[in-house]
Formats: sequence, C-alpha cells, structure tokens
Amino acid sequence: MLLAMVILKSLVELSLMFIVGRFILGLLAGSKRQTNVFWQLLDVASKPALWLTRRVSPRLILDQHIPLAAASWLIIAWVLVAMAKIDICLQAGASACQ
Repeated sequence: MLLAMVILKSLVELSLMFIVGRFILGLLAGSKRQTNVFWQLLDVASKPALWLTRRVSPRLILDQHIPLAAASWLIIAWVLVAMAKIDICLQAGASACQ
C-alpha cells in the first residue's frame, strides 16, 4: 500500500510540475509559444490532467481557466495523498518508510 501511495504522489507531483512549467514557459515564450518545442512537450505531458479537468468541470468554466482548475485539484490531491502516506507510515512504523 505504501508503494501505491508513493507512486500516486509522484504522478500527482509530475502532473503539477508539467502544468506549472507549461504556464511559466508560456509566459516567457509569449505569443510564439505554439512553435516552441519545449512548450509543446509540456503541453502534451499535461494533456491527461487537463482533459480530466475539462471532463469533470461544467461548461461554465472557460477553457482558458482549465489549467488553473487542474492545478487546484492536483494540489488538493497531493495533500490528500501525502496525508494518506503519512498515516500508512505511522501505522507501519518509521523504519518501513525510510
């Protein structure tokens, strides 16, 4: 169970980093971000989280706000998974979590 929590926490962190990196690089690249290879790579890597957010969010939310919504639920998911991991570590003992 601990391994599953570590893997899930890592996946959430990676998705969050892809979205934040895409945002920062989009700011730096400006209007030419669509031709930037690294922005395209981050865009492809962040697609699963953005797609899931678009599917569960109401149509009222604009497409330009989907990355912010995805980052928000990823932060909440990270906190919940980290709390679950800490709980598992407390139950299994400190030696099991090193």
